[in-house]
Amino acid sequence: MNSEKQPEVVAAVQARIAGLVAGSPAGHNLLLIGGFRYRFLNQSVRSSKDIDYHWAGDLEEKQKELISLFRKRLLPALKRDMGYEGRADAQSGPDADLPAVRTVIVALWQPGVEYSRIEIPVEVTRVPCLDNMVVKTVDGTIYPVLSDPDQIESKIIAVFNRQILQHRDLVDVFLFSSSLSPESPLRLKKKFDAVGVTPKEITKRLTDLKKNSDYHAKQIQLIIDTQIDPEAAENLNAAGGGAFVLERALELISQTSTQ
Repeated sequence: MNSEKQPEVVAAVQARIAGLVAGSPAGHNLLLIGGFRYRFLNQSVRSSKDIDYHWAGDLEEKQKELISLFRKRLLPALKRDMGYEGRADAQSGPDADLPAVRTVIVALWQPGVEYSRIEIPVEVTRVPCLDNMVVKTVDGTIYPVLSDPDQIESKIIAVFNRQILQHRDLVDVFLFSSSLSPESPLRLKKKFDAVGVTPKEITKRLTDLKKNSDYHAKQIQLIIDTQIDPEAAENLNAAGGGAFVLERALELISQTSTQ
């Protein structure tokens, strides 16, 4: 496969997955979250390779339901419509048994076509939320999602709650900061307490982001270069690139997380 075409294929398959889940019993009250939610439903300029869902129930059981759904309906449809063979399996390896997440790996390839293999992780996790679920629609399909404040606050929580910082969270905080509300500092305090993120841990992560700002700015710049749409990336770079995004994200996070 032409490598330039691969992002288009990934985006098309992601949309198929999201639509299938939204229209199936397995997707009832399964809330689309994360970077793909922003890309698919909010026209984010940042692409995302995985799909994330919030589920309040048993994560392993929901993982099994999704595997069954993908094997029965998604993979045959992709073979028929796009010529891809595929598998849907539970993630294996050291990250497979993380208590707060279960992942299904959808792997696709075109027989006999070199470098055609793509993998799309579909993660089921649990994030603290204070609002009732809401729905968004695309072409008549209803997608259950977190509220906009719960969604952006989950990104801020991820900055502190992940063992290994994912710089895409900082980029999304920057991109969707308008979803923060005047109540977000109090809401986040409740959520930090719920997930066990202490003030000491918040201070430690913020100190690292400021002390090692050159490194973090470079990691954000890498995301701008590889995951942001070209026109938007050009504007971000003109404004200061990774350093600019880091500075603004840090300001927003500090204002909402240290009061």
